[in-house]
Amino acid sequence: MKFNYQARTPQGLIQTGSVEAQNRDVAIETLHRYSLVILEIIEEKKGFALSLGGEISFLSRVKNQDIVIFSRQLAVLFDAQVSLVQALNTLSEQSSPVLKKIIKEVATDVDSGNSFSQSLEKFPKVFSFFYVSVVKAGEVSGRLQEVLNYLADHEERSYDLNKKVKGALTYPIFIVSSLVVVGAVMMIFVIPQLTAVLVESGQELPFITKLIIGLSNFMINYWWLALLMVGGLIGGSWYTLQTKSGQDYWDKIKLHLPIFGGIFRKIYLSRLSENLGTLIKGGIPIIQALTITADVVGNFVFKTIILKAREEVRRGSTINSVFSTEKDIPPLVSQMVMIGEQTGKLDVLLAKVAIFFQKDVDNIMENLTSLIQPILILVLGAAAGILVAAILLPIYNLSSGL
Repeated sequence: MKFNYQARTPQGLIQTGSVEAQNRDVAIETLHRYSLVILEIIEEKKGFALSLGGEISFLSRVKNQDIVIFSRQLAVLFDAQVSLVQALNTLSEQSSPVLKKIIKEVATDVDSGNSFSQSLEKFPKVFSFFYVSVVKAGEVSGRLQEVLNYLADHEERSYDLNKKVKGALTYPIFIVSSLVVVGAVMMIFVIPQLTAVLVESGQELPFITKLIIGLSNFMINYWWLALLMVGGLIGGSWYTLQTKSGQDYWDKIKLHLPIFGGIFRKIYLSRLSENLGTLIKGGIPIIQALTITADVVGNFVFKTIILKAREEVRRGSTINSVFSTEKDIPPLVSQMVMIGEQTGKLDVLLAKVAIFFQKDVDNIMENLTSLIQPILILVLGAAAGILVAAILLPIYNLSSGL
């Protein structure tokens, strides 16, 4: 669910925006975590209602790729010693219509005396808490130019990783969906015509033929029930995933899926390492860095581990005191964290861990992509073989009897 809020920052500024949460209490807890005093919070009703700017909400989304390009170009302009306001005005002319409007508002705010991070905070749907926090740390430490380069690299790697995962899954999903549709058409329109003669012959049919005929009859006579079952399964799954308990349970299942479980685990470890390392390098206090990382890691299991580590750090212990006891954290990660904490180079070692897992995920995705095609060919061949055998076996028996 999405909640629109109005709150006061620790500096006394009024901030408006929206936050994604499972329920109202979780939304309030999330905002309090960032030291915001909530003045008003209302659940946003879903639908095709017009947004405040008069644009349809689903058309006013900013793509991740646009943020990547914006971050990279802003970093380049900063390297060229272009002032922030001038750089923002320049980039607004090269951006998509929605992002152009946002950048112009940010430029106006900065020109009127607000900080860059305060201006970005007004658009939480576009610039995440992580993004704003890193910018704020860069402003405080006087390293905004360096921080923008971190963000550009970070956003680009996140975008590339998500693109690879989606690209690897798109092809098999399309093939499997096509197989289901073609199979349903054959069961309803083709199989009955072919099996009519076999049934009239009166011979004992093989089990596989009876199975295909029974499935065909079910789809012809009870197609509505099949649609109802599929719709119920999809609707029930969607509803369950909207609840906190359902999402948490799915997060646990993802880490134990065959083949994909290992990929998901490495993606989350890479995200954890890169985000935490980037925040620490940007000068953000370790407690706040762990809080932000927990919010952006994207998995309940790892979020719980990070928050547990945060509490241990508050008590004066180390991050590794928690990581080393968690089975979902590999020994490589816990050992690198331990060395980083002992040497004061935690950000450097976390960056190396992130690179290691990113390369590992890249290699797995490339190998998986190359294996998907022959696996799908085998699946399609097996499905076609079963249909052919179901038809040809009784025909062969019938011809042998004659």
